[in-house]
Amino acid sequence: MGTYGIISLLFCVVILIGIKLMSSPKTAALGNRLGALSMFSAILLVLIYNKIIDLPLLWIAILIGAVIGYYMAIKVSMIQMPQMVALLNGLGGWASAFVALVVVLESYTQLGLFSKFTSQLALVVGSVTLSGSIIAAAKLDRRISQQPVIIKGHNLFNFLCLTALTCLVIAGSLCSAQAAGIISLIVIIISLVFGLLFSIRVGGADMPITISLLNSCSGLAGAICGLTIADPLLVGVGAIVGAAGIILTGIMCKAMNRSLLAVLSGSTSVQINGKQESIEATSGSGERKDVPVLDVKTVMKEAENVIIVPGYGMALAQAQGQVKRLLDLLEKQGKDVKFAIHPVAGRMPGHMNVLLAEVDVPYDQLWEMDQINTEFKETDAAVVIGACDVVNPAAISMEGTPIYGMPILRVDQAKNIVVCNKDLEPGYSGVPNPLYEQSNVLLMLGNAADTLDQIIDDLKE
Repeated sequence: MGTYGIISLLFCVVILIGIKLMSSPKTAALGNRLGALSMFSAILLVLIYNKIIDLPLLWIAILIGAVIGYYMAIKVSMIQMPQMVALLNGLGGWASAFVALVVVLESYTQLGLFSKFTSQLALVVGSVTLSGSIIAAAKLDRRISQQPVIIKGHNLFNFLCLTALTCLVIAGSLCSAQAAGIISLIVIIISLVFGLLFSIRVGGADMPITISLLNSCSGLAGAICGLTIADPLLVGVGAIVGAAGIILTGIMCKAMNRSLLAVLSGSTSVQINGKQESIEATSGSGERKDVPVLDVKTVMKEAENVIIVPGYGMALAQAQGQVKRLLDLLEKQGKDVKFAIHPVAGRMPGHMNVLLAEVDVPYDQLWEMDQINTEFKETDAAVVIGACDVVNPAAISMEGTPIYGMPILRVDQAKNIVVCNKDLEPGYSGVPNPLYEQSNVLLMLGNAADTLDQIIDDLKE
């Protein structure tokens, strides 16, 4: 192993340390800075190794990219972070595809069979990641329908795209240099179409799984591109990102009790008793009701232990600041407070953890679903903030609904439940929530930031 290989290995070790740091909100900021520093150092290493560090055009490109990145970091709010992550996944995949395309156009005759094959494969994975991520970001930003979009002959189009790509990748590995350029452009176009086709049929509720999968694809594209240009650093880093994304995708699928195939097909099927069962959504309606705030005040004042359940509504209302104020007030009054975090709450993996960490909610008070579900029965008050599907008892009791069989937070078992949701409309699944009809549920409808302020003011009296 040469000097470059040893340094590349060291960079991989540093990145692993960064991933470890970012696994906890307490050290995530440091891990993120370490990752940024490592990436910049890796760029310098590549420039030095290839003896092109003195090219002005490269430094201009780095400066432009840094300015754009800084602007986006400042401009994008936390509520827009899922869309941001989706776009970054796409850009990462496209960067790998672009490098592979340049290699094909400029050095095809110098490549071996393996490098020719991996160059075409990098074009496929990178382009699919780009278009799939753009669609995911558009769905998350509500610019296109968040419901699964399935066109006539969708499966046939997918099959034709995959068949064509398989043939073209093989042809692009065996043809002449002139033909390789044309084939590569066709591969990019078909891959972009396939990415759109597979991503657009995923529903909004499954978007966290899609994002983690696309993250894995961006890393995979980088690793494949690294094989094309024989760069061990790129192979190592890409493999780490790809593996992390796949592991996270598996965790998310398990949390949703759905197979990855069901998610990508837009199917409303779940795993029930180890078997795949197809189900169709049923409609339902619940009687709207409201309870005087005085009842909420009494419940919160008398509760000795409280579990707070954050959801996407908290993110929309940017109410994490009020949540921290409520936490501090409850603890000041001697109450035991915990947070119940569902694995797919929000629009990306760890969304709730990030928002709560932003306002310095202690990490040891964030409990995962499996850890805290048994405690709801002994909980005096559960406070739901902008969550619906992840606390919907229909997942347990209503066969024939899209979420039947999905593990949920057992908020319904708490002694008293305060729901701070904007309205009583169903979540992304489209399934009405029977939790709202329970006699021990107190509804505070409206903007979560406003209703939490009201609870805080009442507790101060």
